[in-house]
Amino acid sequence: MAQFTVNSQRFDPYKNFKFRIKWDGRYVAGVSKVSPLRRTTEVIRHREGGDPSSSRKSPGRTEFDAITLERGVTHDAEFERWANKVWNVGAGAGAEVSLKDFRKDLILELCNEAGQLVKAWHVLRCWVSEYAALPELDANGSAVAIELIKIENEGWERDAAVQEPAEPSFDEPA
Repeated sequence: MAQFTVNSQRFDPYKNFKFRIKWDGRYVAGVSKVSPLRRTTEVIRHREGGDPSSSRKSPGRTEFDAITLERGVTHDAEFERWANKVWNVGAGAGAEVSLKDFRKDLILELCNEAGQLVKAWHVLRCWVSEYAALPELDANGSAVAIELIKIENEGWERDAAVQEPAEPSFDEPA
């Protein structure tokens, strides 16, 4: 079976360096790294007294790993604003958490080398559990300063409406 149905000439899988993150209906600026979308289902082992000495296995609870987003430090305050909805130190007693809107759904989009959307996932009921405003600073270093948020979620699903696009060639007019 062909790995690509629309672009049968394509052999290589998609690369991991063209992606976008969207929440609140707009793209988040500067995200340079996203941890994997990973879920793990607990294995429950059981056996009856008359069974052979091996156990049977059945699925238990499924957990969705937190997702980490990283980006270079800029003046865009989107990471900080969302993190402050979970805990805002200056808000006063009883108002530290914005219960109304600390959760968001987000969309992770994967693009091909030409920047065309090829797959998307909806990540559900997310909230920020960790925020790093600055990395370790080093006067002898030469790296980009990175800010980070760790996002807890209650699951994700692939957007089946996003289909494989027809990839352009240099022979075709754009």
